[in-house]
Amino acid sequence: MERDNLMHGARTALNTKPEMREWAENYLKEKTRAEMPELSGEDFEKYWKYHKPEIIHAGAAEAAMAYKNRERD
Repeated sequence: MERDNLMHGARTALNTKPEMREWAENYLKEKTRAEMPELSGEDFEKYWKYHKPEIIHAGAAEAAMAYKNRERD
């Protein structure tokens, strides 16, 4: 239940703060790209285009935490 609340809060923040959403999208895109070095740039962009919503949904809490930690540094 706590994880669901954290994810819901993170997704709400991403949907209401455009600068945070942009940062989070870039963070998750770079992370995903690093996990898939076998794809060419073009193939990765195609992959990202179709999988972006589910990746952002699943990674919202992680991205929000990374965003907050970035502000502390």
